[in-house]
Amino acid sequence: MDSSDIQRKNIAIIGGGLVGSLNACFLAKRNFQVDIYEAREDIRVTKSARGRSINLALSYRGRQALKAIGLEDQVVSQGIPMRARMIHSLSGKKSAIPYGTKSQYILSISRENLNKDLLTAVEKYSNAKVHFGHRLVKCNPEKGVITVLGQDKVPKDVTCDLIVGCDGAFSTVRTYLMKKPRFDYSQQYIPHGYMELNIPPKNGDYAMEPNYLHIWPRDTFMMIALPNMVVQALVQDFFLLPAQSMISVKCSSFHFKSHCLLMGDAAHAIVPFFGQGMNAGFEDCLVFDELMDKFNNDFSMCLPEFSRLRIPDDHAISDLSMYNYIEMRAHVNSRWFIFRKNIERLLHAIMPSTFIPLYTMVTFSRIRYHEAVLHWYWQKKVINGGLFLLGTLIAVSGTYLLMRYKSPSPLDYLRRPSEWVTYFQNTGHVSL
Repeated sequence: MDSSDIQRKNIAIIGGGLVGSLNACFLAKRNFQVDIYEAREDIRVTKSARGRSINLALSYRGRQALKAIGLEDQVVSQGIPMRARMIHSLSGKKSAIPYGTKSQYILSISRENLNKDLLTAVEKYSNAKVHFGHRLVKCNPEKGVITVLGQDKVPKDVTCDLIVGCDGAFSTVRTYLMKKPRFDYSQQYIPHGYMELNIPPKNGDYAMEPNYLHIWPRDTFMMIALPNMVVQALVQDFFLLPAQSMISVKCSSFHFKSHCLLMGDAAHAIVPFFGQGMNAGFEDCLVFDELMDKFNNDFSMCLPEFSRLRIPDDHAISDLSMYNYIEMRAHVNSRWFIFRKNIERLLHAIMPSTFIPLYTMVTFSRIRYHEAVLHWYWQKKVINGGLFLLGTLIAVSGTYLLMRYKSPSPLDYLRRPSEWVTYFQNTGHVSL
């Protein structure tokens, strides 16, 4: 496909959030005409709504995507390194579980600032435009036509060569694909919800606004939170927005012919307990860009291959996020959990290329998510087998030592008949 043909290709991206704006940068670099349609107003000039400014965890996969468009250094410079997970026990004891080695860390990034930086990056391309205040009301993937409603409230039809749905967990684009034959879809809400609260520090000395994410079972928010709200600002935050739900979404396929594609939460919304929602979405963009290189910008080849590659990976990280939800809720204070974590770190230090902790594979590498899961299963079998063997050896050795040194066996008496007489004399059973 030559450059003149590329210039004739128009791509409509639905959603100007993190994944949509990053995707626009990748596609604009390839000289496509890119138009983003975002239902919200420009967040750079409007006041952000409270309760939606939760910081995100940026890790290796996301950083690689940002690096590919030249934004990594700018974004990383604004982040706060996080090296460990802090566990608070009911007794008040605090203990840290490192995320990786001493040199490994994830970055706490402002969602709002990152989105602003990406939108600004999009606008640096003359062949890209962001249409704020434009909501998708109809999508016809087969004809490559979308209908958007702008601020003038007049529906407008837009014809394009590719429609990319980056419009979040409740994607409008996806609802149209769900009407197509053999499109699979499932969703699951978890019992817990989240609420963002602003807790002023005692000394007032914070480099950043002290926002905290509190996650509780939805039906206990009122019971747990209200009695402790002694700060007026905290009370205002509590009533400003209701507790937000957390949903996991899976679908298949991620594409429709060569005309429509889903990315990010529109394709695979996940719960936040592995810190990979944004990173998986960013990796979607990077993988698609790599496929565009491989297939010379041929949509008919790239889209099916994207689904083939990403569906098992994105479903795997969805399952892992659910697993981590259970782990963080119920297991992190377990001594057995801490013991296994220490074993994993020890084995990784001894055999770094063979034994790799699951968190390391997911967070600090680009090992495919589903391959990380398979390797994790193998490692668990090896560790469990080793612990069982060690436990068996300890039990057998202990039993042997106990029998050997604690009490003589009947055979010992047979080997020492001269001691019979002394024994019976001492007990008074025999007199000589």
